[in-house]
Amino acid sequence: MDDEDTRDYKEPCPQCSEVNWGLTEESKFYCKSCHTVIEKTKEIDPIETYSLNSKVQSINRGLKRKRKDEKGWDWFVCEAFQFILQKQAEALQKLGVDARIKDDVICNLWRRYLQKNKVAYVKRKLGSLTDSESNASLSEPDSELEAFGLEDNSTGGEISATDRLESATSVCSGSVDGRLFVKENNPLKMSMPLTLAFCYLSLLWLRESITLSDLLRFVFNEHIPYMKAEQYIPDELKIHGPDIKIFQVQYLPEYSVITKKTFELGTFLDLPRFPPITENCYLHPNVLCMKYLMEANLPDELHVWTSRVANKLCLDDATYLTFDPLQERKKMVQYDVQSVALIIVVLKLLFVLDDHTEWTLAECASRSNKNKKGKMLFDYKEWYKTMKVTLDKSQRQLAEEKARFIWKSNRILYYSKNVKGVFTKRKQMARNLHQQFSNLAESAPDDGKQSPSSFLFNWEEENIDMTCFHGHSLEGIMQQNAKTKNSDYWLSSLKKCRTKICKHWTLYDESNFPRSYHFVLSLFCFMLRLELCIVHHEDSKKTKKEVVHGCCRGGLLGRQR
Repeated sequence: MDDEDTRDYKEPCPQCSEVNWGLTEESKFYCKSCHTVIEKTKEIDPIETYSLNSKVQSINRGLKRKRKDEKGWDWFVCEAFQFILQKQAEALQKLGVDARIKDDVICNLWRRYLQKNKVAYVKRKLGSLTDSESNASLSEPDSELEAFGLEDNSTGGEISATDRLESATSVCSGSVDGRLFVKENNPLKMSMPLTLAFCYLSLLWLRESITLSDLLRFVFNEHIPYMKAEQYIPDELKIHGPDIKIFQVQYLPEYSVITKKTFELGTFLDLPRFPPITENCYLHPNVLCMKYLMEANLPDELHVWTSRVANKLCLDDATYLTFDPLQERKKMVQYDVQSVALIIVVLKLLFVLDDHTEWTLAECASRSNKNKKGKMLFDYKEWYKTMKVTLDKSQRQLAEEKARFIWKSNRILYYSKNVKGVFTKRKQMARNLHQQFSNLAESAPDDGKQSPSSFLFNWEEENIDMTCFHGHSLEGIMQQNAKTKNSDYWLSSLKKCRTKICKHWTLYDESNFPRSYHFVLSLFCFMLRLELCIVHHEDSKKTKKEVVHGCCRGGLLGRQR
């Protein structure tokens, strides 16, 4: 009957611009899309023979049916995170990670986390839970828990609802415990960044060929579910009110945050010592340094020096590299950051990077290469020109990708009635603007994803556009006996901080350092998608006085291959 009474009224809704009208009990027009009520009323024909009361009852029954459909299932926040972790594990499997990561690693870590938080797999008296809670149980843990040294103390997989059922009748949350979850004060409370900590912890356990910087780059390229996480939750689990704050991501995950949460998670779960990082493992500095030397288009001979510096600093020791949550260590090893810091230290030892020595060495190499046959000498100036063009181009592309990135998913989020129409209208406007700008740029929106790769730059020998420096020689560089005017430049710029919470590592002033050093630092930071201060801090720790002096006095630099 509503369609017959409202079909002649074609004006769009002032809130959502839809033409989908219905009638309220007072015979006023309301929008079925956003439930906005307007002042227009139905003109009642006195000749009509139907009863007004029966019509009002029909309208009420229709609205109630719609509310019942929109309510969805009763669910807990941990259940939604379980769906997200499952999708992340499946995405990692598609990237070529060991198939055990889903059922044998992430699943057992998740069970252990629920057990430690007394959410599931805990000892309870029979009859302590209601039937509705028992129906929401997780599957019982299997023998794979023993691989982590975990003990199954559960009498079943029941989810505890203690102190959470108070909000079961809440009208402000789609989940049962959403309001209490937001107010919970727990440093390891489940969150979207913590899901990445679960993934990285699992990758470390399996010693996979994915570093944390690779993981975060895959997240940005949407190869791993993180942004728009709400679209990976089943439609029957309605996201409403406080749930939006829990699952809606509005910024990229930070490297330091995920590292800290991974360390805290491993300690909280009381995990045993992880499998050792040996020389054949991808995370070993000798392997990672070779990978980053290739990606930065640097000579292969530099790998000899990075290996010697790593050995001098005892950074290639399996005891140091292996993650052991039970060991008294304040933080975990940043494998990728440590490796690029080693390369920068070697470049400072060989080329000084003081805006003078490296250019003098480049002139000597250029003169030798003019009449040289066979293996070319490494020319720092030519390498700088090549990498400068590549870096500038890649930075522009990344800036454009970030500008085009759409943070909102197509999933319907159930806001309060007062703002639902406003958010719906804003989302439609954002889609329209994105389409219009794409048309102005004469490019259709890129729905496809970049193929996942651990290499950001590819330097193949058959690439005629750019020079590949992998096979160039470092012969003769040590005989130049070049030294920097400021001998303290090589040394660590860090001093022991006595403050309780040190923030000095976040400081990096470009004006205090040579431009060559800043360029090299910027290059490796872009490769890892990190802030300059993080790699600079690691480089400062590795550039120790005793190491530098040992290298200069007939040590590393005094020996030729």
